[in-house]
Parts: sequence; C-alpha cells; structure tokens
Amino acid sequence: MLATARKMREEEEGFTLIELLIVIVILGVLSAVVVFSVGGITDRGKAAACAADVSTVTVAGEAYIAQSPIGAVAATMGDLQTAGFLHSVPTDVTYKVDAAGKNFTVAAGAGC
Repeated sequence: MLATARKMREEEEGFTLIELLIVIVILGVLSAVVVFSVGGITDRGKAAACAADVSTVTVAGEAYIAQSPIGAVAATMGDLQTAGFLHSVPTDVTYKVDAAGKNFTVAAGAGC
C-alpha cells in the first residue's frame, strides 16, 4: 500500500509555467473585454437619466402653469419645488423663462 502511494506521487505531474502564463493572459484579455463593455453601459445610463430629468422638469413646469390661476410660469426650478411639483432640483438640467415670462424651456445642462 505504501509503495503504491509513493509510485502515484512520483508519477504525478503539475502544470508547467507556460501553461499557467497562457491561462493568466487569457483571463486578462477576458477581463479587459468586460471592463470596456461595462463602460458603454454606464454612459447610456447617464444619458437616459438626463433625458428623464428633462422630461420631469418639463412636466412639472406644465403642471405649475395649469395649477396657476393666471397661467403664470414658474421663474425658477426652486419655485417648482416649493409648489410641490418637484421633489428635488436636478443639477444637470437648465430651466429658462423667456423675457416676457410666458414660456419656459428645459434643456440638458453641461453635466449631461
């Protein structure tokens, strides 16, 4: 029994250094592909979030006009928040009222 165990141990072979290096290189290439794929996903997510913020502020501005007795336009996004139409003011959206104070425009800011 002891002789059989010794013989099996002597015949046991491991991986060579070249085989281990090849596996490490393959894993490195696969991880690089994953990293670049995830980078594109986050960019699309940020663009979708910006579009959603613009849409939310637009709807809030229209709701403010509809609820206002004289159809007044909110001067700032802070007014929309104070009136309860926005939970918080998005930082990456611009809100502008024309000189006459009758119309507003909403656009994605520099952060988008």
